[in-house]
Amino acid sequence: METQAFPLDPWEIKMNKKHIFKEIAKFCAQVAVMFAVVFVLTRCVIIHAQVISPSMEDTLPTWSWVVGSRLSYVIGEPHRFDIILFENPINPSDHPFVKRIIGLPHETVEIRDGLVFIDGSDIPLDDTFTKEPSFGNHGPFLVPADSFFVLGDHRNNSADSRNLANPFIHRDVIIGRLHATLLPRPAIFRRPS
Repeated sequence: METQAFPLDPWEIKMNKKHIFKEIAKFCAQVAVMFAVVFVLTRCVIIHAQVISPSMEDTLPTWSWVVGSRLSYVIGEPHRFDIILFENPINPSDHPFVKRIIGLPHETVEIRDGLVFIDGSDIPLDDTFTKEPSFGNHGPFLVPADSFFVLGDHRNNSADSRNLANPFIHRDVIIGRLHATLLPRPAIFRRPS
């Protein structure tokens, strides 16, 4: 039995085209909203970066991907041992630096035989998170208001407050606090108690 083809009604064709265009417009709007949300989150809320030097090993292996919050210090204060991302003090247009806060505003930091002492204490700072025993003598450094003294966890291989032209990282150049690594091994950073 032979079937007979019916010609398409021009009204149906027009309606199908309208429906297709409507679906495409709806999809494009959803994609645009998604990109806008991601843009706002990554510019105002979330930090994501790649560690490109060994200065924070073993805590952050070279080429680790890290995430954090840009809002941490908008709503709170920096603490000793926070791992922060801040503008490159040597070349601000280059990759930001990742270091650990050691000295807080108005503190005196001194390094004797690789051990860190705060405010003339006879007891060195507990920095068991470092990669290896450190060496050298530096300071004393009196940390100015709204500034911080930072060190890498791989003390023997880190450009940090000990050897920067300006040893202090002003609060205004801190991008945010890092909270976790994603790759190569996921980990969450907790402040020592």
